[in-house]
Amino acid sequence: MNLLPRRGSLRRQEAAAGWLMTVPAIALLLVFLVAPIAMAAWVSLSNWTGIGSPFASGVSSVGMRNYAALLTEPGLAQQQLGESLRNNLYYVILVVPLQTVLSLGLALAVSRKRLAGRGFFRTAYYFPSITSSVAISIMFLFVFGNAGVVNAVIGYLGAHGPDWFDNPSGVLHLVYSGLGVTQPPAALADHGLLGMPWWEWLAGPSVAMIAIITLAVWTTSGTFMLIFLPAIYAIPAELEEAAIVDGANAWQRLRRVILPMLRPTLFLVLTLGLIGTWQVFDQIYLMSQGNPAGTTLTPAYLSYVESFGNQQWGQGAAISFILFAIIVIFTILQRLMLRDRGAT
Repeated sequence: MNLLPRRGSLRRQEAAAGWLMTVPAIALLLVFLVAPIAMAAWVSLSNWTGIGSPFASGVSSVGMRNYAALLTEPGLAQQQLGESLRNNLYYVILVVPLQTVLSLGLALAVSRKRLAGRGFFRTAYYFPSITSSVAISIMFLFVFGNAGVVNAVIGYLGAHGPDWFDNPSGVLHLVYSGLGVTQPPAALADHGLLGMPWWEWLAGPSVAMIAIITLAVWTTSGTFMLIFLPAIYAIPAELEEAAIVDGANAWQRLRRVILPMLRPTLFLVLTLGLIGTWQVFDQIYLMSQGNPAGTTLTPAYLSYVESFGNQQWGQGAAISFILFAIIVIFTILQRLMLRDRGAT
């Protein structure tokens, strides 16, 4: 008769002990994550100047004025936000697919049992990911300099290399110019979004951004390769052997056997890549600082400049929350797309 009360008491004690053990982690999250986010949210709605506490008596709420200046009111702030979103959008569109395909290819290559020195290749491919971003950025500045290795190779092939970090032209505009389209149609020149005509939205990434994209793909593929490797090793060998017996070639095995088994890992890689590319900052700060002519400006770097450079802390915080909303929306859309294809 006394077993049920004792079991109930034991469960309550275990639950209390479990909550007690999680208190330090919860306290850290509240102090170093929730509280700063709440403070930043208040700053985005206030006129704080960066001097003193944002909760001082002289700081007052301005409502959605900082967001309106960025999203609805024509002016420099809106134009810079539009430029940064355009640049970052092209960065995401190019980096995420390239780094995903490259990392998956590297993982498939180094997971082959017949490959000699697999440990060496895994280490070599992963090494750029753990190298200092400052050192790699400086190296890429030399590689893509006007007299750098890339332009030397292009010159050896009989062409003239671009001025990578001095040319603000978008690569798509260069293609249009090569096709004879030098003036935008009236519909693209007179209408636009966030203070920028559609013709500028269709400029494509600048040649400077192409160099930064190359750096990002090179440095992140090794990390995602390591994420793919355990998932590849977890695929039952019997599945691939059965596909070989059925006459499937390498492409058919990849499409019908390997990729379906890798969907959860693929979602993880795409989500991490999406978040990382929308938050790009250090390469921009080290290599271009938004130049030339704002063609490498990103929302994360613009938030930093507005806050620490122009002392517009409210607008800087507002840009951060706009960026947060964009990341959430893209992540949800990505999840829905994978779910429609059978992800669980």
